[in-house]
Amino acid sequence: MKKYILVCLTIASFALLGAGPTTPRKASPKRIKADSSITQIIESFALRFAPDKRTAIFQIDAFRQNNHVILSGRTNLYGAKSFLLDRLKTERIPIVDEIKTLPEPELEDKVYGLVEVSVCNIRYSPRHAGELASQALMGTPVRILEKEDNGWLLIQTPDQYISWVDRGAITMINKDKMEQWKVTPKIIYTRAYGSAYAEPNEESATVSDLVAGCIMELVEEDNDFYKVTFPDQRKGYVAKREANNYNNWFGKINATEDNLVTTSKRLMGVPYLWGGTSFKGVDCSGFTKTVYFLNGIILPRDASQQVMIGETIDKTGNWSELKAGDLLYFGEKREDGSERIVHVAMWLGNGEFIHASDKVRVSSMITTAPNFDEYNAKRYLRTKRILKTGMAGVATLKENIVY
Repeated sequence: MKKYILVCLTIASFALLGAGPTTPRKASPKRIKADSSITQIIESFALRFAPDKRTAIFQIDAFRQNNHVILSGRTNLYGAKSFLLDRLKTERIPIVDEIKTLPEPELEDKVYGLVEVSVCNIRYSPRHAGELASQALMGTPVRILEKEDNGWLLIQTPDQYISWVDRGAITMINKDKMEQWKVTPKIIYTRAYGSAYAEPNEESATVSDLVAGCIMELVEEDNDFYKVTFPDQRKGYVAKREANNYNNWFGKINATEDNLVTTSKRLMGVPYLWGGTSFKGVDCSGFTKTVYFLNGIILPRDASQQVMIGETIDKTGNWSELKAGDLLYFGEKREDGSERIVHVAMWLGNGEFIHASDKVRVSSMITTAPNFDEYNAKRYLRTKRILKTGMAGVATLKENIVY
């Protein structure tokens, strides 16, 4: 018994004191923020290559550790990163590159995706409680940049917008599958709202809801229905009267003044939704974006981005110069002469414009009209025209094989 107690005490002593002589642990070299000359170079590159953080990632920090400068952070601009490293080498300071280049290697070859739900909610942060940034419709191809442990994906949409989406809304694919998708026969849903069914009749179970702009793979035609495959390989049937062969639709779309007006009025009464870009709900720029998309033109996501494209038509409120389809911008002028754009609408003609404000509605610039919008009339800044051949910064579906 005494021998047993002695052994236990010995083991306990080793547990407390360690099995041998202790060696002082070396403290990790301390990282301190790099001097201003380095940070200024990085900031200049960020301003040059990623002036809009909504469409490009160039988040790089610099620290000094011993005689080295350690660069950390992440970017999806591989070329800009290479230029930065070359530039810093001219400072004759040893560089340690810890910058994460996106898409992240952990994704392997699954760096593309297709939206598999009717309307995919895209958020500023990787959680369901995150603020809604935008939406993407079924069949929209995206670039996948990162994947969180909780399954959320950082994606970039065809309008270059970068935000987070729930993994359950995206089918991840490789480059070959994406190229195959682009040449696969497809249909586009053209009715405002509807459903895909399990059988070729509208009394059968619903496979998915649909909104105008949803795109699906066409398998075959079955009398009055299209048989379709969704990006996640579900099968369904869509009534022909509610959809169109994508190539036929694609060949006929023409963004004329009349067509833009007709499309805009199909959204009358759709509720305002911050971040919305679909028939389920739109914000002001989501409304103009949806109208133009259904006419073959891809506008940037936000009003402050949309105002950067097109031709300036008016700055003074000379409504006689405007044409249907022109985009009106509202906001405030700062003391330094710059503008803060906070709202966008589309001109209809006869003094009226259509916009998402509470809901999609028509307002007037004419003071005697019953729908005169005094609030927006006072904060009007400018009008820009998108419908002009060869307009810089304007992307069309015909010039960019998105789908």
